[in-house]
Amino acid sequence: MIPAVRAIGRAALAARPLSLDELNSTAELLARRDQRYLVPVEIFADFAALLTDPRRAGGPFRALSLGGRRWFTYRSTYYDTADLRTYHAHRQGNRPRYKIRERLYQDSGERQFEIELSNARGETVKHRHRLTGEEQALDAAGRGFLDGVIGGAFGVEAPPGLRPSLVTEYQRATFVADGQRITCDAGLVVRETGPRGRAARADGGLVLVKTKTRGPRCEADGVLHRFGVRASEFTKYCGGLAALRPELGADRWARPVRQAFPRGAY
Repeated sequence: MIPAVRAIGRAALAARPLSLDELNSTAELLARRDQRYLVPVEIFADFAALLTDPRRAGGPFRALSLGGRRWFTYRSTYYDTADLRTYHAHRQGNRPRYKIRERLYQDSGERQFEIELSNARGETVKHRHRLTGEEQALDAAGRGFLDGVIGGAFGVEAPPGLRPSLVTEYQRATFVADGQRITCDAGLVVRETGPRGRAARADGGLVLVKTKTRGPRCEADGVLHRFGVRASEFTKYCGGLAALRPELGADRWARPVRQAFPRGAY
């Protein structure tokens, strides 16, 4: 097993379980502030042990559990224009900006069309449209959802000509306490769509940790800082594309992309 996948699995099994209803009622956080970290597995084990310690003030972080499972397989397809307008908006640090994806929860088969907005205040706001049956992300209903979200938030039209640009697959464990949510991803593989078809596999010794809270910083951020781990500009979409297509330019992402994908594309 990939070391990072083993690490998130052990941490999740050591924690008390949390149902999806409990997560949604206490820390759904569709509007929040995010911080991202690339955490070596050795540090992650100690980090997770502190958060899930039964002696933690306020009670331990609990792990999302569905049908007895504690970690789950995700597959996301990101959409962008032919000239990668979304990618370059993130690369250049433009605000407001957004990401557009279809997410498949492979263990349950559930599909969601998701628009993730980054506003001028530095907040992330997620909007979801559940896909059922043969419904596709960019059919008439999905396009109406997309236009409504981007138009309502930013007063502009969603870009025409959207098409699949990147597919990501990974394992995730989720931990929750005190209105904080921490997602821990491992075993990330990114794949280009289209005829080029290149792929890249993330370092198996790294856990991709994202902290989510309504405030500027949460307890988990402080714990990681004490371990000497600093927040990273890395995201799966932008980091994955930068690893697969170095000619696009990574700018401030260059260091975390090299750390996450030391072997490059194959």
